[in-house]
Amino acid sequence: MITQNKDHAKSDLDTGHFLYYWTEENIIKVIFIGDIVGSTGRKAIKSSLPRLKSKYNPDMIIANAENSASGRGVTRKIANELFEQGVHGITMGNHTWDNREIFEFIDDEARMVRPANFPPDTPGRGYTIIKNGGKQLAIINLQGRTFLPAIDCPFRKVDEILDELKGKTNAILVDFHAEATSEKIAMGWHLEGRASMVVGTHTHVQSNDDTILPGGTAYQTDVGMVGSYEGVLGMQRDAVLYKFQTQLPARFQVCEGKWHFHAVYVDIDDVTGRAKKIEKIRMYEDEWHMD
Repeated sequence: MITQNKDHAKSDLDTGHFLYYWTEENIIKVIFIGDIVGSTGRKAIKSSLPRLKSKYNPDMIIANAENSASGRGVTRKIANELFEQGVHGITMGNHTWDNREIFEFIDDEARMVRPANFPPDTPGRGYTIIKNGGKQLAIINLQGRTFLPAIDCPFRKVDEILDELKGKTNAILVDFHAEATSEKIAMGWHLEGRASMVVGTHTHVQSNDDTILPGGTAYQTDVGMVGSYEGVLGMQRDAVLYKFQTQLPARFQVCEGKWHFHAVYVDIDDVTGRAKKIEKIRMYEDEWHMD
């Protein structure tokens, strides 16, 4: 029972206590967009965001953009295009440093975060607080260690960040960029009741396990990707097939085929930090789908 905030409470005549209730005014509507892959993914963003805004009227739109520049990192121009189109915050992952142009602006761009468990003194920031329309959302980016480089522990690092965020905001989004589903699920339970939403990125395939954990944390193992569905994880399929079949080096390039778009929508109570609703978003270039 929450009694400390009488602005969002009503009296229980039987007990004299104040019972918390939530209204549209204290809900933060969040859309998190999965890995944007190359020019095809950026095309999908430009086409889809106006319709998503109309349907959901989101307060915050956050997107993973670590593959947005030809599948390898992000540039200043692409980041600015995303912001101009309505994205409020950008998360990254293991391809953060693939485009060296990022070193020119990541320290100055407060709306962009890279994995917080990168080594100390790495450029950029691992978390930030995004503000829009009187509402605010903390964004934390983490990277897994299973089948990925052996960097600092994401579990210990997120505990440190949550301590730093105490008293600053109750609404917290964690993008866990990881390969293993087990590691992502473990992170969901690790943050259950402490983060508003924990969403996975990196594997580019949308999982069907969107749920709200008992402690009020919205969770999905992988949000999916935004890019071509005619390739393999957004890349041209011929090169990928060649590498699998021959085990010889192959140059992967972004597939220019028709796009699909994956995201997740979450309602967060900004007083308690608990998620009230989670909904997968899935759309295709040649067919209008919102599952």
